[in-house]
Amino acid sequence: MSAADGPLRRVLITGATGAIGGALALEYAQPGTMLILQGRRTARLDELAAECRGHGALVLTKALDVRDRDALRAWLTELCASEPIDLLIVCNGVNINIGADRAGEPWPDSENLIEVNLLATMATVDAVLPSMRRRQSGQIALLSSLAGYFGLPVTPSYCASKAGIKAYGEALRGWLAPEGIRVSVIMPGYVKSPMCDGMPGPKPFLRFPPAAARTIREGLTRDRARISFPFPLNLGSWLLAVLPAALSLRIVDWLGYRG
Repeated sequence: MSAADGPLRRVLITGATGAIGGALALEYAQPGTMLILQGRRTARLDELAAECRGHGALVLTKALDVRDRDALRAWLTELCASEPIDLLIVCNGVNINIGADRAGEPWPDSENLIEVNLLATMATVDAVLPSMRRRQSGQIALLSSLAGYFGLPVTPSYCASKAGIKAYGEALRGWLAPEGIRVSVIMPGYVKSPMCDGMPGPKPFLRFPPAAARTIREGLTRDRARISFPFPLNLGSWLLAVLPAALSLRIVDWLGYRG
């Protein structure tokens, strides 16, 4: 696409080799869009880039472990100097659980999860934000989860990280709205993926990645503060947060999320 054809829309997706990140890349892949896709799995990243190019998008890729926050920030700072980002979608994420024997989450695994899910998310926003603030425009979407509403006994670290992303994104929205920067928190329920398959407990109202990506894109187009789905699981998760904690814990135990 030439400059004469009109401006490119630049969409950066981190965690693009995951189920939701990959589905979002394909959802946004179209002529007139530059997709910048980050992921750890090089082979999947190359495969996804080829699919997106087949839909007419220009595609750049970056194979990078987001736990290396210095390298992450350096890449993003350099990137924003040449390709100002219009839409940033942060999708990187991992999950762990307390185990079938209820032994608990090994500390190295918990530390790794917080680095990937929360610290890398914050580092990404911090590196991209100066360019958006200079231009007084841009949109940021952060992948939280319905698990951010109330901590499930089987996945303490995951719930903590998603609650942190939720609070961080909501605070950013209030701070940055006067500067023309829109921020949304994405709070999906269960979306089919290897990570989802490995989570303990029931998985009601399971969505598939393409449907989830369409819901997310629609929510971002409408500039929704929270993009939570599916109903009624989002309503139930919200109720767990507002009910007395003792009652909510009894409910999650009855539903099969036993600590």
